[in-house]
Amino acid sequence: MARTADDPSPKRAAIQAAVLQATEDLLAEGASFPDLGIERIATRAGISRTAFYFYFKDKRELLARLTEDLSDELYRQADIWFSGGEDPHQEMHAALTAIQGVYRDHAPLVRAVVEAAAGGPEVAAFWRTLLGRFVDAAAERIAAERPEGTVLGAPHPTAFALVWMVERAFYEQLAQGEPYAPEELVDALCGIFMRTVYGVR
Repeated sequence: MARTADDPSPKRAAIQAAVLQATEDLLAEGASFPDLGIERIATRAGISRTAFYFYFKDKRELLARLTEDLSDELYRQADIWFSGGEDPHQEMHAALTAIQGVYRDHAPLVRAVVEAAAGGPEVAAFWRTLLGRFVDAAAERIAAERPEGTVLGAPHPTAFALVWMVERAFYEQLAQGEPYAPEELVDALCGIFMRTVYGVR
């Protein structure tokens, strides 16, 4: 799902942004990504169907771009803890709160991405690669927090489990119509992180 080479021209960037926003708006209005036609996306973005293919090869590339942008925004919030070094509980709670906010603000897009990943190996591999960035960063923070000789779990498998736990918990919170108050879910996840990473009970 590699993207085509980017043209730095402001016009190209503006049209690409319009297409991305149009797609997310249509998803928010109830359209499903598999059924969302390119002509409908192009019309909403103010371009022709033919012009769409000048900026994106196909819908898979469009989804890749949307997914990358979502992943980048999520990573910026997770970095509150990844790059922290002060109060780990405060940093973790703030990061999880912000991540959940991104999920809620972009709920239709999150559902489209995760459900597309569940339905096709190419999208699934792409999503796993993006989440691998979170796993690696979490493993580095965990390793830095662990004193030598600790009996707690190895950093990378622990990070793998925790990152995918957060991804699945926040997705299911959306998919099931928020069965829990947002702050309750954050508190639960934060508690699991603190017990697992720091041994705090």
